[in-house]
Amino acid sequence: MHLTRPCRSLAADTRGLALMEFALALPIVLGVGLYGVETANLALMNLRLSQVATNLSDNASRVGLNNNLSNQQLREVDVNDVLIAARLQGAAWDLTTRGRITVSSLEADNNGNQKIHWQRCLGTRTGTDYASHFGTTSTTAGTDSSSGNAGTPAPGGMGPTGAKVTAPPGSGVMFVEINYDYKPIVSARWLPNGSTRLTYTAAYIVRDRRDFAQIYNPAPAVQRMTCDRFTAS
Repeated sequence: MHLTRPCRSLAADTRGLALMEFALALPIVLGVGLYGVETANLALMNLRLSQVATNLSDNASRVGLNNNLSNQQLREVDVNDVLIAARLQGAAWDLTTRGRITVSSLEADNNGNQKIHWQRCLGTRTGTDYASHFGTTSTTAGTDSSSGNAGTPAPGGMGPTGAKVTAPPGSGVMFVEINYDYKPIVSARWLPNGSTRLTYTAAYIVRDRRDFAQIYNPAPAVQRMTCDRFTAS
């Protein structure tokens, strides 16, 4: 009798039942919620990178000094301006300190032979993960296109296998690649493949009649953003 009465009383007591159910469900609800937050933030970052790459490629294909008597001259100051625009667009999420931007001039002769004539870079990240994965050319000012560098052959163009971009004969394409180290909100373990490095590319055909001989740097000369430099600005 002494044991039966407390057991009956405990069985009839429903106080705290909702709290117990919540405590049991909390780990599942919290886990699903955090996964949703991480996935949404990753999708947003992919969208941001895509927009920066597209805008940068589009801008690089348009800039230059127009002259009615000759082809449009692309200058180092023009390239610097479009890189600064990309840096400012990604400043809120530390694009140039957590990533690396590479702008390549993919050009073709009149026979359609592809080459990477020059490249310009911005960002502090170093190593093969952040360098261009689709071809490189001379990186230092001493061997730059403005010093007579003929470029590096790029058979088949630039880009992922099955989706390579080629320049039209006698013209060029501004090919942009961004490699960025994504910072997870929760943990990299929540990411689909466990990797925090994101890569995006974009390409636009050069507008107008560009002079592809070199990138000009008239006085007052500006700093060339060659790919042997690793700076955030």
